[in-house]
Amino acid sequence: MTDPQGPDYGFDTLQIHAGARPDPATGARQTPIYQTTAYVFRDADHAAALFNLQEVGFIYSRLTNPTVAVLQERIATLEGGVGAVCCSSGHAAQIMALFPLMSPGKNIVASTRLYGGTVTQFSHTIKRFGWECTFVDFDDLDAVKAAINDDTRAVFCEAIANPGGYITDLDAISKISDAAGVPLIVDNTSATPYLCRPIEHGATLVVHSTTKYLTGNGTVTGGCVVDSGKFDWSANDKFPSLSEPEPAYHGLKFHETFGPLAFTFHGIAIGLRDLGMTMNPQAAHYTLMGTETLSLRMERHVENAETVAQWLEKDPRVDYVTYAGLKSSPYNKRVKKICPKGAGGLFTFAIKGGYEACVKFVNALEIFSHVANLGDTRSLVIHSASTTHRQLSAEQQEAAGAGPGVVRISIGTENADDLIADLDQALSKAAS
Repeated sequence: MTDPQGPDYGFDTLQIHAGARPDPATGARQTPIYQTTAYVFRDADHAAALFNLQEVGFIYSRLTNPTVAVLQERIATLEGGVGAVCCSSGHAAQIMALFPLMSPGKNIVASTRLYGGTVTQFSHTIKRFGWECTFVDFDDLDAVKAAINDDTRAVFCEAIANPGGYITDLDAISKISDAAGVPLIVDNTSATPYLCRPIEHGATLVVHSTTKYLTGNGTVTGGCVVDSGKFDWSANDKFPSLSEPEPAYHGLKFHETFGPLAFTFHGIAIGLRDLGMTMNPQAAHYTLMGTETLSLRMERHVENAETVAQWLEKDPRVDYVTYAGLKSSPYNKRVKKICPKGAGGLFTFAIKGGYEACVKFVNALEIFSHVANLGDTRSLVIHSASTTHRQLSAEQQEAAGAGPGVVRISIGTENADDLIADLDQALSKAAS
């Protein structure tokens, strides 16, 4: 059950069982919360072997923890990867993904359609490490190619972009990154592996904010980096952290030693060791429970989103709706190819009356919660221009699909008729 190359179990089975087994000490069927910082070594030789990466095991919970390990294996299995590293948040996962690839003076090429916090992280924060980012419209494939240069170390995008629900043509982008010899990193938070499996479309690494749909109940933050195991880190000299001797481990070469699992081992042995962006075991426990119902929830999220989007599109108080599941969407044709089970539960719509109408609308909602989150079983709303995308310029807001007259909604699993009634009364108050 724990081997993604083993029996061909279905997604619904794997989301419950992958990575888990009865606790050997007690027989507990649910994965226990191993609330411990350290682990007793069998003897001095055992401790030395663990610290030398000659044996896999538990040392200290900043690095590895049994509860977190189950979640890592489960997410890796659902994504079709060889391994995964969980960490403290989705933002932490992005830094963890870039850390082994980057060095001062190097750059990444990223889509303009990204979560506002990611745009800020890539526009400002990573510059403190001497890293740079070039933002490109990923619908313009020639522009993506032109943006990649000798110092580029990764290409980054979201499968279903937050906030507008834009779907990236991962197959086309992966061909470009492959030709350039650099990894494609795909944020799959909004889609989840139930709707999209980026590795099957050429992604090298997949990142998640497990805070969102994977947990699904708005209780804990977390992040994850999934390794496809398919990239040749030794094909050139661009990735010395993975291909060259590591001084901290007596000259060990991660790719030579660990093969397809090189990135995963580096993420734990170097990334978590030195950056300390650790996921705590209780957060892992909540997320594990969330994954058990992922497919059921995503089906309802999609069903409700389609119903609500169709209603909004017909409403004269609404300028436009960005949901890719609508036949009118320019990205509708990508749904079957990239997200065959549906376009997700996240999208935006523009309210006639602009910024002030949006503020009135948000304040008038009763079922929808006004929060800076998405992917909850509860329906959520936010006015991105005044909150999550507030730090961006007007041009960046428009490019990200978060203009002043736009609100983002994350459709939950409630009764769709109740959601429509709530939207209806709030739109009436916004128009008054």
